[in-house]
Amino acid sequence: MFEGNKKFLFALSVLVGTIVGAGIFGIPYVISKSGIIPGFFYFLIFGMIVLLIHLFFGETILRTKEEHRLVGFAQKYLGRPGKTLITISTFLGIIGALLAYTIIGGDFLKIIFSSFTDISSFYLSLFFWLILSYFIFRGIKLIAPAELLMNIIFFLIIFSIFCFALPKIDLQNFTLINLEHFFLPYGVILFSLIGWQAIPAMRQIFKTPEERKGIKRVIITATVIIIILYFLFVFAVIGVTGKNTTSEALQGLIPLLGQKIVILGALFGILAFATSFLVLGNYLKNTLFYDYKIPRQLSALISCGAPLILFLIGFRSFIETIGLVGTFIGVIEGIAIILIFKKVKSLGDREPEYSLKIPSLLLYFLMLILILGAVCQFL
Repeated sequence: MFEGNKKFLFALSVLVGTIVGAGIFGIPYVISKSGIIPGFFYFLIFGMIVLLIHLFFGETILRTKEEHRLVGFAQKYLGRPGKTLITISTFLGIIGALLAYTIIGGDFLKIIFSSFTDISSFYLSLFFWLILSYFIFRGIKLIAPAELLMNIIFFLIIFSIFCFALPKIDLQNFTLINLEHFFLPYGVILFSLIGWQAIPAMRQIFKTPEERKGIKRVIITATVIIIILYFLFVFAVIGVTGKNTTSEALQGLIPLLGQKIVILGALFGILAFATSFLVLGNYLKNTLFYDYKIPRQLSALISCGAPLILFLIGFRSFIETIGLVGTFIGVIEGIAIILIFKKVKSLGDREPEYSLKIPSLLLYFLMLILILGAVCQFL
């Protein structure tokens, strides 16, 4: 029983740690612009869509004997065109996300250590990258326990931020709706809910068929936890800063909550970025190893080295990087997973530990929502 609970917590931490990353710090800004009604609308719609896509991917993994990542599943069930598209999406999306975490990681470390040292955020980004790359080279056995600890800590930190902000929250700071920015939250909220890169790791954590029945429960539990966490953070930040909410959420809190609470928020950010960096880096490493048969250490080197090279040659704009990554991954990979799920129902080669009965019409409707949302976002 204890071993089963431990594995459940490890799997839950891996998924939550992957989802909670840079996106959370952009949510208060976009909702402060669009209003809380559109914000809650997007959370409701995308919360359900991403939950279903996560469950689709989980069933796909359980219906397939071989161990793959999304690239391998695309090749198996969608053919070479599917593999090519997902290869491009996986590499650009994950490398872009790792680059974004490297950039913002240095900025947040600068906030934390500003009273002790004047080291630039450039060198602190390199330090952030170096520490996390070490864990990626070591693999999931170190990552899962580390994520459990990190998740506990940053949940405590965000609750502390909420408590500090609560006496200063003014309900007049909340705008109900602003049609001019109605579509603004699309990319940020979609990006902030995505975590399907972590789901293949659950197959490594849950070894037996009986244990793997817990994958569905992990996915649902993680979704509920994430949405509650985001609501608390959004309520605290917008309630205090209102229309003055900044794009990274923390800077606008300084005049009202003081430097200490901002440092606390920066600590939360570092933990969130670190957990996502670890799982995404490990996911890309395993994609190269399992689906392209590249040696494990070389796979780790490519996964960690690519974002570092981009950072060193001058790609250091956090907002531009994460904006592109969110829309790109959400639409392309989300639709690919839905199409794979449709195929695996008839082509899968093992009996899954759970099975969803989803009508084809709903699958096409989900894809349509993703496409239309992306079009509106770009417009």
